[in-house]
Amino acid sequence: MTDPDLPTPVLDNHLHLDPRHGRGMDAVRDFRHLGGTHLLVVNKPSWHLGVEAGEPADFRAVFEETIDVAGAADELLDGGAWPVLGVHPGLISRLVDERGFSPDEARELMQGGLSVAAEYVADGDALALKSGRPHYEVSDAVWDASNAVTKHAFTLGAEHDCAVQLHTEASEDLSELAAWADERGLTPERVVKHYAAGRLRGPTPSVMSERDRLERAAKRATEHGDPFLMETDFVDDPDKPGAVLGPKTVPRRVRWLLEEGYDDAIRVAHVETPRRVYGIDTEATLDA
Repeated sequence: MTDPDLPTPVLDNHLHLDPRHGRGMDAVRDFRHLGGTHLLVVNKPSWHLGVEAGEPADFRAVFEETIDVAGAADELLDGGAWPVLGVHPGLISRLVDERGFSPDEARELMQGGLSVAAEYVADGDALALKSGRPHYEVSDAVWDASNAVTKHAFTLGAEHDCAVQLHTEASEDLSELAAWADERGLTPERVVKHYAAGRLRGPTPSVMSERDRLERAAKRATEHGDPFLMETDFVDDPDKPGAVLGPKTVPRRVRWLLEEGYDDAIRVAHVETPRRVYGIDTEATLDA
C-alpha cells in the first residue's frame, strides 16, 4: 500500500533504470519505501547500453531490455511500471559528428527506430514513445532532420493512440511542436515535455521535481486546472551518482506539496493528468 502519510498514488513520469551498471531494482525499492507507486521507465540512450545502431532493428535490444526492467519494477510496486520507448535526439549528433552519417541518413535511421518502438506499443508491450530534438546548438541541416524525426513520432503516436514524451531545448513555449502534433492527429495534451519548468505553452509539462518548478506548476494547477506531471530523470549511472534527481525525490516532493496545501494539484499530477495523457488509472491500479 501507499505510505500512510501519502494518501495518493505517486507517479514518477520519467526515469531510467540500469540493472547491469546502476542500482536497478534497489532504486525502485527506494522509490517504493518513500511512498512511490507508479513509474514510467524510459529507455536509456542506445549507445549507453552498448548499441551503436546501424539499422532500425538494432534498437530492439535496447527496447527489450527496457521492457524487461520495467516488468521487474512492476512486480515490486503497489501500482505499476510501464516502458516508454524511443530514440534519444542526441543520437543524431553522434551519428553525424562521430560516425559519418549525413543528416538525412541519420534522420532515416532514427525514424526507423521510432517505427520499431511503435511496434511494441501496438503489441501492448510499451505505453508511449519518446523523441525530440537537441537541446544544444546544431547545424540547420541537423535541426531540420531532428524536427522531421519528431514529426514522425507524432504521426506514430496518432496511429497507435499513444503519448509522445519529448526531449527538447529548455523553453516555456513549445506551441509550435504542439501544433505539429495536432496537424498529425495527436492531441497536444498527449505530447509531454520532459524536464519542464513550472509552466509551459503547448505540450503537457513533466516538471522536474525541484521545489521552485513544482510550486509554479502546483499554483497553476490549483488556480487554473493546468495539467502537469512530476519526474526525476534519474539516470541510474554509477559514474554520475549526483546527476539529475534521485528516485526518492518525487514521493518526498509530494509530501512537501501536501504539507503546503496543494492537495488539488497533487490529484492533478498523479491521478488526472496520467489518465488524460496515458490512459492510466493510478487509483484503480493501486487498488488492484
